[in-house]
Amino acid sequence: MRALRIFLIVVIVLGGLFVLADRLAVGFAEDEVAGKLQTRENLADTPDVSIKGFPFLTQVLGGALDDVEVGMSGFVAAAGDGKSIRIDDLKANMKGVEFSGDYSSATAATATGTASVSYAELLKTAKSEPTQVAPGVTASVVGLSDGGNGKIKVAVEATVLGTKLPEPVYVLSSVTAQGDTVRVKADTLPNFGGAEIAESRARAITDFEQKIDGLPGGIQLDSVQAAKDGVEITVKGSNVRLAG
Repeated sequence: MRALRIFLIVVIVLGGLFVLADRLAVGFAEDEVAGKLQTRENLADTPDVSIKGFPFLTQVLGGALDDVEVGMSGFVAAAGDGKSIRIDDLKANMKGVEFSGDYSSATAATATGTASVSYAELLKTAKSEPTQVAPGVTASVVGLSDGGNGKIKVAVEATVLGTKLPEPVYVLSSVTAQGDTVRVKADTLPNFGGAEIAESRARAITDFEQKIDGLPGGIQLDSVQAAKDGVEITVKGSNVRLAG
């Protein structure tokens, strides 16, 4: 009995040491990958990296990590024509992450995730300068907000024959993703004080698009929908590079 007791104690101690070593190793790996990703993407803040699965050390021996979660805020993506757009709360789940021994390179077989773009950020791409849409009529987009039921409410300010309308004209718009571009299109056209305006001229104000390119690791825009504080996007990709 004494020998069995000693054996069990040894097993428990060794098991505890293994768990401790495993957690220390995973913590080191998470810090290394986070640092490499911060450098690669030129991030102001260190991203959150969480390596899932236990034990970690057996995954290391296999040369690939089953599941890695990455989170970052305030990522600045390319928006075309030398412009940029801020992406908030980007969270990505990476599967099948192969890495080098010093974590200088790490590539995920697949990745899916979510992020958001505020209405204030999206508004930057709309026609915010007064533009003539008909003789004596100018208009511009002055606000975006949640229109409910997956729609964006677009506020359009108009001036008719030198008189600014007392209230903005509101239209509900649909938002879709096509390739790397978010598109906002009015479901119905605005009525600017009863003025006759060609559809193409009205849509030149109400409809706009925003390119979102250069997301981390090469992930791509997948879908988009309107939400309370902005548009929520989903992303996906394959052979996504976390480092290297």
